Amino acid sequence: MSALYDTIGVDYANLRKPDPRIAAQIEAALGDARTVLNVGAGAGSYEPAGRDVTALEPSAEMIAQRAPGAAPAIQGSAEDLPFADNSFDAAMAVLTIHHWSDQAKGLAELRRVACERVVLLTFDPAFRAMWQLDYWPELAALDEQAMPPLDFYARHLGTVEIAPVPIPHDCSDGFLYAYWRRPRAYLDPRIRKGSSSFWKLEGADEGAQRLEQDLASGAWAERHAALLDAESADMGYRLVTARIS
Repeated sequence: MSALYDTIGVDYANLRKPDPRIAAQIEAALGDARTVLNVGAGAGSYEPAGRDVTALEPSAEMIAQRAPGAAPAIQGSAEDLPFADNSFDAAMAVLTIHHWSDQAKGLAELRRVACERVVLLTFDPAFRAMWQLDYWPELAALDEQAMPPLDFYARHLGTVEIAPVPIPHDCSDGFLYAYWRRPRAYLDPRIRKGSSSFWKLEGADEGAQRLEQDLASGAWAERHAALLDAESADMGYRLVTARIS
């Protein structure tokens, strides 16, 4: 993963700006945790203000993009956290579990170092209601290969609460399905490169060409008219919260 994000991460901080509405949901899930470990922290998205945050990130490129004054970052992996048991009130991980080499071990490590709760923003690989699959159907297989099913979290974290994360129509974070009401964004190769899935996808340009044709003809708007006035939509993203104590 470190080598992958040393490539992907070149413009990551500009493409993946945290959305305040998603941040608020993550903040609420963290409860009153004072000390927080952010695993797979990247450039620092969604790190809560006003708390004692430590960041852990495998990619030197991503660490280099962290803003001045951001939480201190340590280079390392989720599967081998360099911290003692119960070192933090909470551990969080935002859209990163699909990059871990051993997801069960990573979750066990988060649970080991957190004494109160673990919070993860993730994606349900069984979700299929996103129109992007019309143009890049291979994304569904990538999701299934990379993302654990939702029942995986309870097996490795214990009792969990799983809540949908509505994606605003003007979401500032450019993750894979964020542009659900802005389809023209997917025509921009730079924006597509803000998602690791598109880096792995063969034929991304061909799908973009089909989308461009459907936008020009009005076919996309006709098929997805219900989305055009929606303020937010369920795109399969889920917030998983495990209370350790």
